[in-house]
Amino acid sequence: MDLHETPTMNGWKQPNRMRSLLFVPGDSERKIAKATSVGADALILDLEDSVASNAKSVARKTAADLLSLEDRPTSIWVRVNSLDTKDAMHDLVAIVPHKPDGIVLPKATPREVEVLANYLTALEAAAGLDTTTTPILAVGGETASSLFDFGNFGGLQRLLAITWGAEDFANSLSSSKNRDCHGEFLDPFKLARSLCLAGSRAAGVAAIETVDPNFRDLTQFESSARAAGNLGFDGMLAIHPDQVPVINRVFDKSKVDVGWATKVVDLFNANPNAGALSLDGKMIDIVHLKAARKILDSQEG
Repeated sequence: MDLHETPTMNGWKQPNRMRSLLFVPGDSERKIAKATSVGADALILDLEDSVASNAKSVARKTAADLLSLEDRPTSIWVRVNSLDTKDAMHDLVAIVPHKPDGIVLPKATPREVEVLANYLTALEAAAGLDTTTTPILAVGGETASSLFDFGNFGGLQRLLAITWGAEDFANSLSSSKNRDCHGEFLDPFKLARSLCLAGSRAAGVAAIETVDPNFRDLTQFESSARAAGNLGFDGMLAIHPDQVPVINRVFDKSKVDVGWATKVVDLFNANPNAGALSLDGKMIDIVHLKAARKILDSQEG
């Protein structure tokens, strides 16, 4: 996996590859072993929703053991329990000394991201680690009130990416479903997705699409992933190994994209004083040049 880093607007470092992030229950060694071989850019070892209360300690030990391997099979993140639970600090104490590649914070508010960053600094220092080691992926949009927080994540230390939670948001609204019969999000969930994307861009961090629980109809799933990619999301959460190759394919910049971007940059380089030019029968301007440079930058390393 390509882990070359590029700076984000908030000063943190962002891996070039954050296409596919696969959830796996932290207490299931069998599922973890399978998940390591499917090509996900990152595994998210879950200590929260997919782990029963009486299995939390087992999940913490299993996660710590995997993180302790000298040669990790892939980038390994950990979703801890929300900060308003007693399990959250137990999770962090067990995990942070083993240098996870990141922490996923559920039901996150900007204030809780700040609190988590402080916890991480203290725990890293206690473990003798650099106190800028562990980044954060914030899960917003899981409650009705959290929609109003998406614009307030700018400037937060350690924040690397923002995603949202369609399933928990449905529960918060007392909605019986969040998608229509074609797999398209219903209006409140389209709003949450849009705010997540806008909030991520405003904060200068990666935008990660939420999970799609549909793992049997991969044609429909690919349509869902492609819609997120077309909107501008950088990657997507997965809940099943079969979803990972689809996500990687959809969120990988294609040769067509790179070819177009190269032509745009070359054309403006040849016409440095131009504000607008014609390419393949279409008008392009500085906005297209910025988009082209972003595509090419994402291919470096």
